[in-house]
Amino acid sequence: MRTTLDAHELIDQASRLRKANFGHARQFPGDGSARQPVHTVYGGAHLFRADTARKLGTLALKAMEEHAPDAAALAEAVGIGDAALAGKVHARVAEKLRAEAVEDFRVDFEDGYGYRAGEEEDGHAVAAAREMAAGLAAGTLPPFVGIRVKPLTEEHAERAVRTLDLFLTTLLDAGGGALPRGFVVTLPKVTSGEQVDFLGDVLQSLEPRLGLPVGSLPVELMVETPQAVVGPDGRWGLPGLVRAGEGRVTGAHFGAYDYTAALGIAAAHQSLRHPACDFARAAMQASLAGTGVRLSDGATTLLPVAPHRAGEGAALSDAQAAENRAAVHRAWRLHYEDVRHALAGGFYQGWDLHPAQLVSRYAAVFAFFLEGVDETAARLRNFVERAAQATRVGSVFDDAATGQGLLNHFLRALACGALSEDEAAALTGLSPDALRARSFSAIVAGRS
Repeated sequence: MRTTLDAHELIDQASRLRKANFGHARQFPGDGSARQPVHTVYGGAHLFRADTARKLGTLALKAMEEHAPDAAALAEAVGIGDAALAGKVHARVAEKLRAEAVEDFRVDFEDGYGYRAGEEEDGHAVAAAREMAAGLAAGTLPPFVGIRVKPLTEEHAERAVRTLDLFLTTLLDAGGGALPRGFVVTLPKVTSGEQVDFLGDVLQSLEPRLGLPVGSLPVELMVETPQAVVGPDGRWGLPGLVRAGEGRVTGAHFGAYDYTAALGIAAAHQSLRHPACDFARAAMQASLAGTGVRLSDGATTLLPVAPHRAGEGAALSDAQAAENRAAVHRAWRLHYEDVRHALAGGFYQGWDLHPAQLVSRYAAVFAFFLEGVDETAARLRNFVERAAQATRVGSVFDDAATGQGLLNHFLRALACGALSEDEAAALTGLSPDALRARSFSAIVAGRS
Protein backbone atom coordinates (compact mmCIF):
# COMPACT_ATOMS: atom_id res chain seq x y z
CA MET A 1 0.00 0.00 0.00
CA ARG A 2 1.15 3.54 -0.77
CA THR A 3 2.02 5.88 2.12
CA THR A 4 3.32 9.44 2.14
CA LEU A 5 5.86 9.34 4.98
CA ASP A 6 9.10 7.41 4.82
CA ALA A 7 9.45 5.11 7.84
CA HIS A 8 12.97 6.38 8.48
CA GLU A 9 11.86 10.02 8.62
CA LEU A 10 10.40 9.78 12.12
CA ILE A 11 13.09 7.69 13.81
CA ASP A 12 14.39 10.58 15.94
CA GLN A 13 10.91 11.80 16.79
CA ALA A 14 9.78 8.26 17.67
CA SER A 15 12.78 7.84 19.94
CA ARG A 16 11.88 11.02 21.83
CA LEU A 17 8.26 9.89 22.06
CA ARG A 18 9.29 6.49 23.39
CA LYS A 19 11.52 8.11 26.01
CA ALA A 20 8.68 10.42 27.09
CA ASN A 21 6.19 7.54 27.27
CA PHE A 22 8.51 5.39 29.38
CA GLY A 23 9.28 8.35 31.62
CA HIS A 24 5.57 8.97 32.16
CA ALA A 25 5.01 5.30 32.96
CA ARG A 26 7.76 5.40 35.60
CA GLN A 27 6.41 8.58 37.18
CA PHE A 28 2.78 7.43 37.08
CA PRO A 29 2.79 3.65 37.54
CA GLY A 30 -0.88 3.59 38.52
CA ASP A 31 -2.56 3.00 41.84
CA GLY A 32 -1.92 -0.72 41.95
CA SER A 33 -4.20 -3.39 43.32
CA ALA A 34 -2.67 -4.20 46.73
CA ARG A 35 -5.05 -3.95 49.67
CA GLN A 36 -5.72 -0.50 51.11
CA PRO A 37 -7.32 -0.33 54.57
CA VAL A 38 -10.69 1.42 54.73
CA HIS A 39 -9.62 3.38 57.81
CA THR A 40 -6.89 4.20 60.27
CA VAL A 41 -7.73 4.23 63.96
CA TYR A 42 -5.61 6.68 65.93
CA GLY A 43 -4.94 6.02 69.60
CA GLY A 44 -2.66 7.62 72.16
CA ALA A 45 0.65 5.79 72.55
CA HIS A 46 0.24 5.70 76.34
CA LEU A 47 -2.91 3.59 75.94
CA PHE A 48 -1.69 1.14 73.31
CA ARG A 49 -1.61 -2.56 74.18
CA ALA A 50 -0.93 -5.74 72.24
CA ASP A 51 -4.66 -6.54 72.13
CA THR A 52 -5.96 -3.01 71.57
CA ALA A 53 -7.50 -3.91 68.20
CA ARG A 54 -9.50 -6.76 69.74
CA LYS A 55 -10.70 -4.60 72.62
CA LEU A 56 -11.86 -1.92 70.19
CA GLY A 57 -13.83 -4.56 68.29
CA THR A 58 -15.49 -5.74 71.49
CA LEU A 59 -16.48 -2.18 72.41
CA ALA A 60 -17.79 -1.52 68.89
CA LEU A 61 -19.89 -4.68 68.94
CA LYS A 62 -21.29 -3.73 72.34
CA ALA A 63 -22.31 -0.30 70.99
CA MET A 64 -23.97 -1.95 68.01
CA GLU A 65 -25.86 -4.45 70.15
CA GLU A 66 -27.11 -1.65 72.40
CA HIS A 67 -27.98 1.02 69.85
CA ALA A 68 -28.53 -0.93 66.59
CA PRO A 69 -29.55 -4.45 67.66
CA ASP A 70 -31.25 -5.21 64.35
CA ALA A 71 -31.21 -4.10 60.73
CA ALA A 72 -34.15 -1.73 61.16
CA ALA A 73 -32.43 0.15 63.97
CA LEU A 74 -29.21 0.50 61.98
CA ALA A 75 -31.13 1.64 58.90
CA GLU A 76 -32.92 4.27 60.98
CA ALA A 77 -29.67 5.42 62.56
CA VAL A 78 -27.62 5.97 59.40
CA GLY A 79 -30.32 6.39 56.77
CA ILE A 80 -30.32 3.20 54.70
CA GLY A 81 -33.64 3.23 52.84
CA ASP A 82 -33.59 -0.28 51.37
CA ALA A 83 -34.63 -2.93 53.91
CA ALA A 84 -32.90 -5.79 52.06
CA LEU A 85 -29.67 -3.81 51.82
CA ALA A 86 -29.92 -2.87 55.51
CA GLY A 87 -30.24 -6.55 56.42
CA LYS A 88 -27.08 -7.44 54.51
CA VAL A 89 -25.16 -4.48 55.92
CA HIS A 90 -26.18 -5.17 59.52
CA ALA A 91 -25.14 -8.82 59.34
CA ARG A 92 -21.82 -8.05 57.67
CA VAL A 93 -20.93 -5.22 60.04
CA ALA A 94 -21.47 -7.54 63.02
CA GLU A 95 -19.36 -10.23 61.36
CA LYS A 96 -16.61 -7.73 60.56
CA LEU A 97 -16.47 -6.45 64.14
CA ARG A 98 -16.02 -10.00 65.39
CA ALA A 99 -13.41 -11.01 62.82
CA GLU A 100 -11.33 -7.90 62.02
CA ALA A 101 -12.70 -4.74 63.61
CA VAL A 102 -9.56 -2.66 63.03
CA GLU A 103 -7.77 -2.72 59.70
CA ASP A 104 -5.11 -0.11 60.45
CA PHE A 105 -3.91 1.36 63.76
CA ARG A 106 -1.58 4.25 64.39
CA VAL A 107 0.24 4.50 67.72
CA ASP A 108 0.01 8.24 68.18
CA PHE A 109 2.62 10.47 69.78
CA GLU A 110 1.06 13.67 68.45
CA ASP A 111 -2.48 15.04 68.91
CA GLY A 112 -3.81 11.85 70.50
CA TYR A 113 -0.94 11.83 72.98
CA GLY A 114 -0.18 15.44 73.79
CA TYR A 115 3.02 17.03 75.06
CA ARG A 116 4.66 15.44 78.08
CA ALA A 117 7.98 15.48 79.87
CA GLY A 118 10.80 13.92 77.86
CA GLU A 119 11.34 11.11 80.33
CA GLU A 120 7.65 10.23 80.25
CA GLU A 121 7.53 10.07 76.44
CA ASP A 122 10.69 7.95 76.45
CA GLY A 123 8.95 5.46 78.69
CA HIS A 124 5.82 5.38 76.57
CA ALA A 125 7.85 4.91 73.37
CA VAL A 126 9.58 1.86 74.82
CA ALA A 127 6.40 0.44 76.38
CA ALA A 128 4.31 0.87 73.21
CA ALA A 129 7.02 -0.78 71.11
CA ARG A 130 7.14 -3.78 73.44
CA GLU A 131 3.36 -4.08 73.26
CA MET A 132 3.51 -4.01 69.45
CA ALA A 133 6.17 -6.73 69.48
CA ALA A 134 3.97 -8.79 71.82
CA GLY A 135 1.00 -8.26 69.50
CA LEU A 136 3.11 -9.37 66.54
CA ALA A 137 4.10 -12.57 68.35
CA ALA A 138 0.52 -13.26 69.47
CA GLY A 139 -1.07 -12.46 66.12
CA THR A 140 -3.30 -9.74 67.61
CA LEU A 141 -2.13 -6.80 65.49
CA PRO A 142 -4.34 -5.52 62.68
CA PRO A 143 -3.16 -5.98 59.06
CA PHE A 144 -1.66 -2.48 59.01
CA VAL A 145 0.05 -0.62 61.87
CA GLY A 146 2.40 2.28 62.41
CA ILE A 147 3.51 5.19 64.51
CA ARG A 148 2.76 8.90 64.24
CA VAL A 149 5.55 11.09 65.57
CA LYS A 150 5.49 14.78 66.36
CA PRO A 151 6.02 17.29 63.53
CA LEU A 152 9.53 18.14 62.40
CA THR A 153 9.31 21.76 63.50
CA GLU A 154 12.13 23.53 65.32
CA GLU A 155 10.33 22.94 68.59
CA HIS A 156 9.59 19.23 68.16
CA ALA A 157 12.05 17.73 65.64
CA GLU A 158 14.53 16.43 68.21
CA ARG A 159 11.74 14.88 70.25
CA ALA A 160 10.19 13.29 67.16
CA VAL A 161 13.47 11.65 66.13
CA ARG A 162 14.22 10.37 69.64
CA THR A 163 10.75 8.83 69.98
CA LEU A 164 11.04 7.22 66.54
CA ASP A 165 14.50 5.82 67.37
CA LEU A 166 13.42 4.48 70.76
CA PHE A 167 10.27 2.91 69.34
CA LEU A 168 11.91 1.21 66.35
CA THR A 169 14.97 0.05 68.30
CA THR A 170 12.82 -1.49 71.03
CA LEU A 171 10.35 -2.99 68.53
CA LEU A 172 13.09 -4.75 66.55
CA ASP A 173 14.92 -5.87 69.70
CA ALA A 174 11.77 -7.24 71.32
CA GLY A 175 10.45 -8.73 68.09
CA GLY A 176 13.61 -10.60 67.17
CA GLY A 177 14.31 -8.28 64.25
CA ALA A 178 10.84 -8.64 62.74
CA LEU A 179 8.85 -5.64 61.56
CA PRO A 180 5.03 -5.93 61.52
CA ARG A 181 3.53 -6.16 58.04
CA GLY A 182 2.08 -2.93 56.75
CA PHE A 183 4.19 -0.84 59.14
CA VAL A 184 4.46 2.87 58.32
CA VAL A 185 5.76 6.10 59.87
CA THR A 186 3.29 8.99 59.76
CA LEU A 187 4.66 12.54 59.61
CA PRO A 188 2.18 15.25 60.68
CA LYS A 189 1.82 18.93 59.77
CA VAL A 190 4.25 18.84 56.86
CA THR A 191 5.15 22.28 55.49
CA SER A 192 8.26 21.68 53.37
CA GLY A 193 10.12 19.08 51.36
CA GLU A 194 13.07 19.50 53.68
CA GLN A 195 11.07 17.93 56.51
CA VAL A 196 10.28 14.88 54.38
CA ASP A 197 13.88 14.67 53.16
CA PHE A 198 15.14 14.87 56.76
CA LEU A 199 12.85 12.05 57.88
CA GLY A 200 14.08 9.96 54.94
CA ASP A 201 17.68 10.54 56.04
CA VAL A 202 16.81 9.48 59.60
CA LEU A 203 15.13 6.29 58.40
CA GLN A 204 17.98 5.52 56.01
CA SER A 205 20.41 5.80 58.93
CA LEU A 206 18.28 3.59 61.14
CA GLU A 207 17.47 0.78 58.71
CA PRO A 208 20.89 -0.88 58.30
CA ARG A 209 21.67 -0.49 61.99
CA LEU A 210 18.40 -2.24 62.83
CA GLY A 211 19.03 -5.00 60.31
CA LEU A 212 16.38 -3.77 57.89
CA PRO A 213 16.78 -3.37 54.12
CA VAL A 214 17.14 0.25 53.05
CA GLY A 215 13.75 1.63 52.06
CA SER A 216 11.75 -0.83 54.17
CA LEU A 217 10.25 1.92 56.41
CA PRO A 218 7.63 3.76 54.34
CA VAL A 219 6.21 7.18 55.18
CA GLU A 220 2.72 8.70 55.20
CA LEU A 221 2.37 12.46 54.98
CA MET A 222 -0.31 14.39 56.84
CA VAL A 223 -1.88 17.08 54.66
CA GLU A 224 -2.81 19.56 57.39
CA THR A 225 -1.34 22.86 56.21
CA PRO A 226 -2.20 25.07 53.23
CA GLN A 227 1.47 24.88 52.18
CA ALA A 228 1.12 21.12 51.68
CA VAL A 229 -1.69 21.75 49.19
CA VAL A 230 -0.38 24.87 47.42
CA GLY A 231 3.34 25.57 47.73
CA PRO A 232 5.01 28.98 48.14
CA ASP A 233 5.49 29.17 44.36
CA GLY A 234 1.77 28.71 43.71
CA ARG A 235 2.16 25.16 42.40
CA TRP A 236 0.65 22.03 43.90
CA GLY A 237 2.63 21.25 47.02
CA LEU A 238 2.22 17.49 47.34
CA PRO A 239 4.22 16.29 44.30
CA GLY A 240 7.30 18.07 45.64
CA LEU A 241 6.78 16.61 49.10
CA VAL A 242 6.44 13.12 47.63
CA ARG A 243 9.58 13.57 45.52
CA ALA A 244 11.47 14.65 48.63
CA GLY A 245 10.68 11.25 50.11
CA GLU A 246 12.66 9.56 47.32
CA GLY A 247 10.29 6.64 46.97
CA ARG A 248 9.34 6.24 50.64
CA VAL A 249 6.03 8.11 50.58
CA THR A 250 3.15 5.66 50.22
CA GLY A 251 0.25 7.69 51.58
CA ALA A 252 -1.17 11.19 52.07
CA HIS A 253 -3.72 11.63 54.87
CA PHE A 254 -5.93 14.70 55.06
CA GLY A 255 -6.21 16.54 58.38
CA ALA A 256 -9.34 18.61 57.93
CA TYR A 257 -9.40 20.51 61.21
CA ASP A 258 -5.83 21.78 61.30
CA TYR A 259 -6.22 22.65 57.62
CA THR A 260 -9.46 24.60 57.98
CA ALA A 261 -8.18 26.32 61.14
CA ALA A 262 -5.09 27.46 59.22
CA LEU A 263 -7.42 28.97 56.61
CA GLY A 264 -9.18 31.00 59.29
CA ILE A 265 -12.45 29.07 59.15
CA ALA A 266 -14.39 29.37 62.40
CA ALA A 267 -14.51 26.25 64.54
CA ALA A 268 -18.29 26.01 64.28
CA HIS A 269 -17.99 25.63 60.50
CA GLN A 270 -15.07 23.21 60.35
CA SER A 271 -16.22 19.89 58.93
CA LEU A 272 -15.15 17.25 56.44
CA ARG A 273 -17.74 18.49 53.95
CA HIS A 274 -16.72 22.16 54.03
CA PRO A 275 -15.97 23.44 50.49
CA ALA A 276 -12.38 24.14 51.55
CA CYS A 277 -11.95 20.44 52.36
CA ASP A 278 -13.47 19.44 49.02
CA PHE A 279 -10.89 21.67 47.32
CA ALA A 280 -8.01 20.15 49.30
CA ARG A 281 -9.13 16.59 48.55
CA ALA A 282 -9.53 17.43 44.85
CA ALA A 283 -6.02 18.92 44.86
CA MET A 284 -4.65 15.79 46.53
CA GLN A 285 -6.30 13.61 43.89
CA ALA A 286 -5.34 15.70 40.89
CA SER A 287 -1.71 16.09 41.92
CA LEU A 288 -1.10 12.49 43.01
CA ALA A 289 -3.36 10.48 40.67
CA GLY A 290 -1.53 7.55 39.13
CA THR A 291 1.55 7.91 41.33
CA GLY A 292 0.64 4.99 43.60
CA VAL A 293 0.41 7.24 46.68
CA ARG A 294 -2.68 6.20 48.65
CA LEU A 295 -5.08 8.92 49.83
CA SER A 296 -7.04 9.05 53.07
CA ASP A 297 -9.74 11.41 54.33
CA GLY A 298 -9.80 12.82 57.85
CA ALA A 299 -11.94 12.19 60.94
CA THR A 300 -15.47 12.99 62.06
CA THR A 301 -15.05 14.58 65.47
CA LEU A 302 -18.63 14.23 66.73
CA LEU A 303 -18.23 10.96 68.62
CA PRO A 304 -21.01 8.40 69.25
CA VAL A 305 -20.92 8.72 73.03
CA ALA A 306 -24.00 8.24 75.19
CA PRO A 307 -24.57 11.15 77.62
CA HIS A 308 -26.03 9.01 80.44
CA ARG A 309 -24.47 6.17 82.40
CA ALA A 310 -26.21 4.00 84.92
CA GLY A 311 -24.68 3.90 88.37
CA GLU A 312 -23.67 0.64 89.99
CA GLY A 313 -26.77 -1.44 90.63
CA ALA A 314 -29.01 1.13 88.95
CA ALA A 315 -30.71 1.29 85.57
CA LEU A 316 -31.29 4.12 83.16
CA SER A 317 -34.75 5.55 82.87
CA ASP A 318 -36.62 5.13 79.59
CA ALA A 319 -36.02 8.81 78.83
CA GLN A 320 -32.29 8.50 79.48
CA ALA A 321 -32.03 5.38 77.31
CA ALA A 322 -33.85 7.22 74.51
CA GLU A 323 -31.50 10.21 74.83
CA ASN A 324 -28.50 7.88 74.69
CA ARG A 325 -29.72 6.19 71.54
CA ALA A 326 -30.56 9.52 69.90
CA ALA A 327 -27.09 10.90 70.66
CA VAL A 328 -25.32 7.83 69.29
CA HIS A 329 -27.56 7.71 66.22
CA ARG A 330 -26.93 11.40 65.53
CA ALA A 331 -23.17 10.87 65.59
CA TRP A 332 -23.46 7.70 63.51
CA ARG A 333 -25.53 9.49 60.87
CA LEU A 334 -22.98 12.31 60.54
CA HIS A 335 -20.08 9.86 60.35
CA TYR A 336 -21.92 7.64 57.84
CA GLU A 337 -22.64 10.61 55.59
CA ASP A 338 -19.04 11.88 55.88
CA VAL A 339 -17.72 8.46 54.87
CA ARG A 340 -20.17 8.18 51.98
CA HIS A 341 -19.15 11.66 50.80
CA ALA A 342 -15.51 10.57 50.79
CA LEU A 343 -16.22 7.29 49.02
CA ALA A 344 -18.23 9.01 46.30
CA GLY A 345 -15.27 11.35 45.82
CA GLY A 346 -12.80 8.48 45.42
CA PHE A 347 -11.32 8.52 48.94
CA TYR A 348 -11.51 4.92 50.15
CA GLN A 349 -9.83 5.40 53.51
CA GLY A 350 -10.44 7.72 56.49
CA TRP A 351 -9.65 8.18 60.17
CA ASP A 352 -11.63 6.82 63.11
CA LEU A 353 -11.22 8.06 66.67
CA HIS A 354 -13.70 6.03 68.75
CA PRO A 355 -14.63 2.32 68.81
CA ALA A 356 -18.33 3.02 68.19
CA GLN A 357 -17.37 4.78 64.94
CA LEU A 358 -16.40 1.39 63.56
CA VAL A 359 -20.12 0.60 63.30
CA SER A 360 -20.92 3.58 61.09
CA ARG A 361 -17.63 3.22 59.18
CA TYR A 362 -18.37 -0.32 58.05
CA ALA A 363 -22.05 0.40 57.51
CA ALA A 364 -21.12 3.17 55.08
CA VAL A 365 -18.39 1.17 53.34
CA PHE A 366 -20.48 -1.98 52.95
CA ALA A 367 -23.56 -0.09 51.73
CA PHE A 368 -21.40 1.77 49.21
CA PHE A 369 -19.95 -1.42 47.73
CA LEU A 370 -23.20 -3.38 47.77
CA GLU A 371 -25.33 -0.69 46.10
CA GLY A 372 -25.29 -1.06 42.32
CA VAL A 373 -22.94 -4.04 42.50
CA ASP A 374 -24.77 -5.85 39.67
CA GLU A 375 -24.27 -2.93 37.28
CA THR A 376 -20.58 -2.64 38.17
CA ALA A 377 -20.12 -6.40 37.67
CA ALA A 378 -21.76 -6.20 34.24
CA ARG A 379 -19.40 -3.38 33.23
CA LEU A 380 -16.38 -5.40 34.38
CA ARG A 381 -17.50 -8.50 32.45
CA ASN A 382 -17.95 -6.38 29.32
CA PHE A 383 -14.50 -4.81 29.72
CA VAL A 384 -12.84 -8.21 30.13
CA GLU A 385 -14.43 -9.51 26.93
CA ARG A 386 -13.56 -6.39 24.92
CA ALA A 387 -9.96 -6.46 26.14
CA ALA A 388 -9.59 -10.18 25.42
CA GLN A 389 -10.94 -9.64 21.90
CA ALA A 390 -8.46 -6.80 21.27
CA THR A 391 -5.60 -8.99 22.44
CA ARG A 392 -6.70 -11.87 20.21
CA VAL A 393 -6.41 -9.66 17.11
CA GLY A 394 -2.97 -8.41 18.12
CA SER A 395 -3.98 -4.98 19.39
CA VAL A 396 -3.57 -3.18 22.71
CA PHE A 397 -6.59 -2.42 24.85
CA ASP A 398 -6.23 1.26 25.64
CA ASP A 399 -8.73 1.34 28.51
CA ALA A 400 -6.93 -1.18 30.72
CA ALA A 401 -6.75 1.40 33.52
CA THR A 402 -10.55 1.62 33.54
CA GLY A 403 -10.77 -2.16 33.62
CA GLN A 404 -8.38 -2.28 36.58
CA GLY A 405 -10.47 0.41 38.27
CA LEU A 406 -13.61 -1.71 37.90
CA LEU A 407 -11.75 -4.76 39.18
CA ASN A 408 -10.44 -2.71 42.12
CA HIS A 409 -14.04 -2.03 43.18
CA PHE A 410 -14.46 -5.75 43.83
CA LEU A 411 -10.99 -6.16 45.29
CA ARG A 412 -11.75 -3.41 47.82
CA ALA A 413 -15.13 -4.98 48.60
CA LEU A 414 -13.45 -8.36 49.13
CA ALA A 415 -10.66 -6.97 51.29
CA CYS A 416 -12.96 -5.23 53.76
CA GLY A 417 -15.61 -7.95 53.93
CA ALA A 418 -18.43 -6.30 51.98
CA LEU A 419 -18.41 -9.29 49.62
CA SER A 420 -17.24 -12.87 49.97
CA GLU A 421 -14.96 -14.42 47.37
CA ASP A 422 -17.76 -16.68 46.15
CA GLU A 423 -20.14 -13.72 45.79
CA ALA A 424 -17.58 -11.70 43.84
CA ALA A 425 -16.82 -14.64 41.56
CA ALA A 426 -20.51 -15.21 40.85
CA LEU A 427 -21.11 -11.54 40.10
CA THR A 428 -18.10 -10.97 37.88
CA GLY A 429 -17.81 -14.35 36.19
CA LEU A 430 -14.15 -14.43 37.28
CA SER A 431 -12.72 -17.42 39.10
CA PRO A 432 -11.43 -17.01 42.65
CA ASP A 433 -7.91 -17.57 41.29
CA ALA A 434 -8.37 -14.75 38.78
CA LEU A 435 -9.60 -12.43 41.53
CA ARG A 436 -6.63 -13.35 43.74
CA ALA A 437 -4.29 -12.33 40.90
CA ARG A 438 -5.62 -8.78 41.42
CA SER A 439 -4.59 -7.78 37.89
CA PHE A 440 -6.92 -6.85 35.03
CA SER A 441 -4.10 -7.40 32.53
CA ALA A 442 -3.42 -10.89 33.88
CA ILE A 443 -7.11 -11.77 33.64
CA VAL A 444 -7.23 -10.59 30.03
CA ALA A 445 -4.04 -12.46 29.17
CA GLY A 446 -5.56 -15.64 30.57
CA ARG A 447 -8.70 -15.18 28.50
CA SER A 448 -6.90 -14.44 25.23
